[in-house]
Amino acid sequence: MKSSPETNADRAFLDEARVLQALELAHLGLGMTSPNPPVGAVIYKGDKFLGGGYHHRAGEPHAERMALVNALERGHGADLNGATIYVTLEPCSSYGKTPPCTRGIIDAGIRRVVYGLVDPDERHRGRADALLKTEGIEVQGGVAEKACRAFLRPWLHTVRTGCPWVIAKMGATLDGRIVRWGNQHRVSGREALEYVHRLRLQSDAILVGGRTVRTDNPQLTIRFGVEIPEGKKQPWRVVLTQSMKNLPPDARIFTDEHSARTLVYERVDDFQGVLHELHEKYGVVTLLLECGGHLLREWLDRDLVQEWVQIVSPYIGGGSELLLSGNDLKIERQLFDAQIQKFGNDFVIRGLLNKEL
Repeated sequence: MKSSPETNADRAFLDEARVLQALELAHLGLGMTSPNPPVGAVIYKGDKFLGGGYHHRAGEPHAERMALVNALERGHGADLNGATIYVTLEPCSSYGKTPPCTRGIIDAGIRRVVYGLVDPDERHRGRADALLKTEGIEVQGGVAEKACRAFLRPWLHTVRTGCPWVIAKMGATLDGRIVRWGNQHRVSGREALEYVHRLRLQSDAILVGGRTVRTDNPQLTIRFGVEIPEGKKQPWRVVLTQSMKNLPPDARIFTDEHSARTLVYERVDDFQGVLHELHEKYGVVTLLLECGGHLLREWLDRDLVQEWVQIVSPYIGGGSELLLSGNDLKIERQLFDAQIQKFGNDFVIRGLLNKEL
């Protein structure tokens, strides 16, 4: 076994690399853990990897305990004493549906804890540090913090506001139409469609307007090109409409095997109230807007969208339906941290609508 790093620079480099390794594991829990955050953890003793894990679902063991179990399964139980655990978020220190991770860390004999992001909840922030240090455990926080914060944006937003993180997703032609002339169906290709269903996999709810239900009869489920993890429920299907009577009773969202996952809100003026209820009552952390141009504009005008995902297809389509209805927005918007990816013939543009997020 190689010797441990001798300089602070060496240690800092390894700490960051291993928190980022834990972050890769955390990605496996995306869309599965709400209302909890997706978290990953790895354990090392010197250069020896002992085990890793991630939080699979709310109510199940957290990442730290999963990593400890994995180390035992790999036959490294004796090595845990004196080891270091690397976690993407400050370990929990209170009893909930599962015991506190700090207790598991202490009982395992871990001697050093390195984590990425401080818990934003004021009830828990810094408690893990104090508890662990009392037991003689070295604690280092704020490692790879920027990457961990970016990954946990939706959950951090929910903790701060009590509302889900809202992603507006739409597909459009080069001339800003959501349908092509003579073709009232989707404009995006298969590869882009698979991207959308991966996005649905990472979301807790999908919201549309009544007109979309009447016109498209959508399923609003995870299907194309996506392997659905065991225990993953289909997203909540949320419909905003003037009246339930305006919706066809034989629509797929009311008659398929997931009909119990359909929620209808009538005559809604308080969108913020809907968001609060979706989080508090249904545990929604990430909400995907897949609505038409009129409703999308309302969400933008109310400044309730945090992230924008637009699929641009290489057609000048001339269809009748605009991506965004109306003329002047209340506020001109700019995308921050924008990224562009190519899927087949289509391009996906994704970014934040507030540089402070």
